[in-house]
Amino acid sequence: MRVADVAEALSELPEVAAWQLVPGSEGDTLLVAGPADAERGDDRATGTVRDEQAVLGAAASGDAAVNGNDLAQLPPLMRLLDETALLTMARVLDRTRLFRDPAPHPAAEIVAALGTAPRHAWIVRRWLRTLTAEGRLAQDPDSDCYRDLTAPDRAEYARARRTLDEACRGMGYPESMTRFFFAAADRLPLLLQDRTSLQEVLFPQGETATAEGNYRDNVPSRWANHAAADLIAGEALRRAAQENGNRPLRVLEAGAGVGGTTETVLSALGATPVDYLFTDVSRFFLQTSRTRFGTRQGLRQALFDINRDPSAQGFTPGSHDVILAANVLHNARHVGRALAALRELLVPDGLLVLVESCREHYQALTSMYLLMSPQADEERWFTDLRAGQDRVFLTEGEWARQLDAAGFRALPVLPPDGHPLTALGQHVVAGRPRPAGHDRPDPGRVARALAHLPETVRPARVHTVDRVLSTTTSGASR
Repeated sequence: MRVADVAEALSELPEVAAWQLVPGSEGDTLLVAGPADAERGDDRATGTVRDEQAVLGAAASGDAAVNGNDLAQLPPLMRLLDETALLTMARVLDRTRLFRDPAPHPAAEIVAALGTAPRHAWIVRRWLRTLTAEGRLAQDPDSDCYRDLTAPDRAEYARARRTLDEACRGMGYPESMTRFFFAAADRLPLLLQDRTSLQEVLFPQGETATAEGNYRDNVPSRWANHAAADLIAGEALRRAAQENGNRPLRVLEAGAGVGGTTETVLSALGATPVDYLFTDVSRFFLQTSRTRFGTRQGLRQALFDINRDPSAQGFTPGSHDVILAANVLHNARHVGRALAALRELLVPDGLLVLVESCREHYQALTSMYLLMSPQADEERWFTDLRAGQDRVFLTEGEWARQLDAAGFRALPVLPPDGHPLTALGQHVVAGRPRPAGHDRPDPGRVARALAHLPETVRPARVHTVDRVLSTTTSGASR
């Protein structure tokens, strides 16, 4: 048995106190941790004075980027977007005619009645739970059966569409994004059935303006992008002072997509010498980057998949000063594994900057979530704390714990508590690699201990972490 074989080999290494096997398409990954470091204490939120000052400056940059907007009005506007999405979900479910009688229907029957492609079934299940939580659907106690759907009539839905348009303008979305929400809602049955794709709606004729509206132009994204950019620009100044400007700032942007965050970061860096590696899993976005930023000195493009071993993709450990991942790391099939791999790509005092949504917006359940479903041929989806939960995003606290376990000292999360944008859930989560002197096992020694195992049993790669948060996939601790 694979787990038993690995457990036996690791039993010869007293420095390995906990471990976990993470399944992957290119073989399993082994996460190993040493004994818990009782001396370290809780440094996740405090950080150093220097980093605390950097975070304050980043928050000020975010505020300056949205100056003139009434931030107090944004949560009510987001609620209007959510209300429209709830009506859209109910309207699509009502078309199945299952709820025209009082009998309860199991979730599987509802999924089938919509003709939902298996990979999108989780979205329908999220609809059912969301409508129930909002009092628009009833769930039978102790069962996965639903009844008594409250669906809008044609006039109510038309009013909601007008409200959606007004709310989008208030949030700072361009007209193209509003048209996208309408088009996605109109095509939802076909999208769920995989008879058309959301990419065709989001990138009409290969244009990226709609996606840019989602990741750059609305107020929460603008705030987060400028805060993240300020952190990176501050890091450039710090390193230039330390190293007398002898080399460019080496930045890896993972999953850069349409470049909505890239543009803001490059603008903040100004004339700073950079070796900026713009990466994505799709060649489409690399070509878009060449067209959009082609004249920027020091900018390069490369393919990079956060779910694969970076070394197998040509990336060298300790080769980057900054790693930026904006609205992408939630796509990692195992966040802990991805963070451990990114930490190894950073220099010891490097900076990781994430932009992540930390709460679920109902509007995404009728649009952008369709981009997050597993591929049709994907055997597994999430294998971390989200396994079996029909969810994509981590909470702010979960990100802090994941960073801590992967060997990062987390900086204070932005926006700070009490900020008007905090309730919208778009956050900047940053951290620095914690020094390796916290009794992390030697990955080379671990690999040698496993070398005698058959190739079909031996993990494809080994990452050392500070803690193993979960062993629910396959693993053990001692």
